[in-house]
Amino acid sequence: MRAMVLRQVTSLEDSDAPLEQDRLPDPVPAAGEVLVRVLACGVCHTELDEIEGRTPPPHLPVVPGHEVVGRVEALGPKSSLHSVGDRVGVGWIYSSCGKCEHCLAGEENLCPRFKATGRDVNGGYAEYVAAPEGSAHPIPDYLSDAEAAPLLCAGAVGYRALSLTGLQNGQNLGLTGFGASGHLVLKMVRFKYPDAQVFVFARSALERDFAKELGAVWAGDTADESPEKLHSIIDTTPVWKPVVEALTNLRPGGRLVINAIRKESVDKEELLRLDYARHLWMEREMKSVANVTARDIADTLQLGAQMGIRPEVEEYGLAEANRALMELKAGSLRGAKVLRMA
Repeated sequence: MRAMVLRQVTSLEDSDAPLEQDRLPDPVPAAGEVLVRVLACGVCHTELDEIEGRTPPPHLPVVPGHEVVGRVEALGPKSSLHSVGDRVGVGWIYSSCGKCEHCLAGEENLCPRFKATGRDVNGGYAEYVAAPEGSAHPIPDYLSDAEAAPLLCAGAVGYRALSLTGLQNGQNLGLTGFGASGHLVLKMVRFKYPDAQVFVFARSALERDFAKELGAVWAGDTADESPEKLHSIIDTTPVWKPVVEALTNLRPGGRLVINAIRKESVDKEELLRLDYARHLWMEREMKSVANVTARDIADTLQLGAQMGIRPEVEEYGLAEANRALMELKAGSLRGAKVLRMA
């Protein structure tokens, strides 16, 4: 099969082609697994974290990609949840132990043996991927392959982050950073909480204009002060400055949810500006999002079907994966980037 392969961790300041196009043996599904012929795979910022070593794969080489949409090509032994030809999606959660206290509580995202698609095992920047049958989710018919891909991570982790805010209808939500996840969260909020107001903080005018097109009541720069104080804020940026700036816009008792696998260290000095009285006093709090559960993905797809949600996507060929990653790194965003296999 054709695949885009990460062979070494590298800085994208030094290389504009971190992935190598190669031919690899087709995967063979093990017991309880399915073989998926990949039709599309979303491009996520977490791939940048893998490439640059902030969340490094435990072994190299590896095929990245964890927003995988395809059709079941074959069933491994004892696999019975799907049929050949079913269209399914595989997200960030590949597997967990299923036995620890977190797994038994439905919090397999916190499992110490959590494995991620495209980091701990080969992912969807390829023509085929094998995955546990329980990690392959039916895709609603109304979505195209490219539209479905971002829901499997950007949508699911956004859904989890939104749940963690505790937002109520009529309250104010801030989104700092407005890429694939942010634009899906805004759509979810408008559907679930029609009287809530969304305020967007983004570094580029393109992202701010896009946010207002989708219904944000206000959009400003990352360091701007919002016209109203906010009950909660979701941060999806790769750096620290927006976190510190966001805390100043929270109401007393407000919550900042940080939706990122890792933070880049280039501006870690911003944390030195953290002032207890200004940023945290009055019971303001910060909470992180750790991975996603299988339920998050299933609920996101169900909510998407109820909403008729259609992510904004920009498509690339598989061989253009490096270009898509470099544009993502540069902040060239309007919705989500998706690789198409055909």
